[in-house]
Amino acid sequence: MIKLKITTLAAMFAALPAAAISDTFQATVVAGHPPVFRWVQMVDQAFAPAVATNLEGTGHSVEFQGLYGGAIAGVGEELEAVEAGLAEIGICQSLFDPAKLAVHNVTYYTPFVSDDARLVSDLMDEILSTDARMQQPFEDNGVVYLGAPVAIDDYLLMTNFPVESLADLEGRKIGAPGAALNWLSGTGAVGVSGNLTTYYNELGSGVFDGVIVFASAALPGKLHEVAPYITRMGLGAQYAGSLCANADWWAGLPSEVQEAMLAAADTTADWYLDALEGAVEGAFATMGDQGATIIEASAELRQAWAAGMDNAAKAWAEELDANGQSGTEILSLYMETMRANGATPLRDWDKE
Repeated sequence: MIKLKITTLAAMFAALPAAAISDTFQATVVAGHPPVFRWVQMVDQAFAPAVATNLEGTGHSVEFQGLYGGAIAGVGEELEAVEAGLAEIGICQSLFDPAKLAVHNVTYYTPFVSDDARLVSDLMDEILSTDARMQQPFEDNGVVYLGAPVAIDDYLLMTNFPVESLADLEGRKIGAPGAALNWLSGTGAVGVSGNLTTYYNELGSGVFDGVIVFASAALPGKLHEVAPYITRMGLGAQYAGSLCANADWWAGLPSEVQEAMLAAADTTADWYLDALEGAVEGAFATMGDQGATIIEASAELRQAWAAGMDNAAKAWAEELDANGQSGTEILSLYMETMRANGATPLRDWDKE
C-alpha cells in the first residue's frame, strides 16, 4: 500500500507543469552603493513587498536576497554582474557605466534644465520603456529594463570654503560623478572623478575641496561635516539608473511573475519619489541645524556658470551619432519634452 501511494504521488507530480512545482523563484539583487541610500532601500522597502502583494493568489512567489555595498559588484559594475548571471536583478547605473549605457546619460549632459526630479523620472521611464533607441543598450548587454528610475534631486555644491562667485572656485579640486565632471568646465575648478562611497574620506583628507552632490544623499553621507558650505546652485535633477534584470532569467519566468515585477517597479517609483521629495527639505534643515552654512546661488552666479560651460551635450550627441546611437535625436527629444512640460533651461543645449 505504501509503495502504491508513493508511486501514485510521483505520477501526479510528474504530470504537473514545471511552474506549478517551482513556484518560488530566487532573485539576488545587486547594488554597489550601501543601503543607507534611498535607491538601495527601495528594493527591500518597496519593490520586494510590492512583488509579494502582486503575486498573492497566483501560486508564485519570489525570494529576494540583497547584496549591497559592493558585496559582489562595485558602483558601476552592477550591469555586468546582472549580465553575467551573478545576480538576477541590479540597480544598473548609467551614470557610472557610460561605455555601455551612454545614451541613457542624456540628463547628465544637460545641466541647468529642471530641478523637478519627478518630471525627469517620468520622462526617462517613458522613453526607456517605449523608445527602441533607449532600449537597445539593455538588449545589447543581456538585460531587461524593469523600471523604478533612480531620479536624483537638484544638484548643488558642497565645499570646505565659502563660494560667492566663480572666482572662488579657481584651482579648487571638486569631486563629481561621471559626466557631471563636464559641469565644471569654465569654472576654473579642477574636476576629479568620484562617487558617494568615497566623498567623505576624500573631503576629510583634503583630496577634494568640494563636491557636486545632492541634498538627499549628502545628509546620510554626512558630507556637511567635512564640507559645511552648501551652495544651492540649481544644477538640475537627473536620472542615474534603474532596476534591470538578467534577460535569460527573465525569459524563464511565468508571465504572472513578470507582470507582478513590472507593476511593482511602478509602485517602487512612486515610493521612491514620495520619499525623495519628503527628504530633500528635511536634509537641508538637518544639515543647517548641525552647523552647515546654506546659501541660494544668485541668478547671476547660475547664469555665469551655465554660460561659461562647454556644450558637452553637443559633443556627446555627435559622438553617439558616429557610433550609430542617435545621440542628437535623443538630446532633442529630451530637451523638447522638458520644455513642453514647463522646464526653462538656462541653456538650450540641443539648439546651439
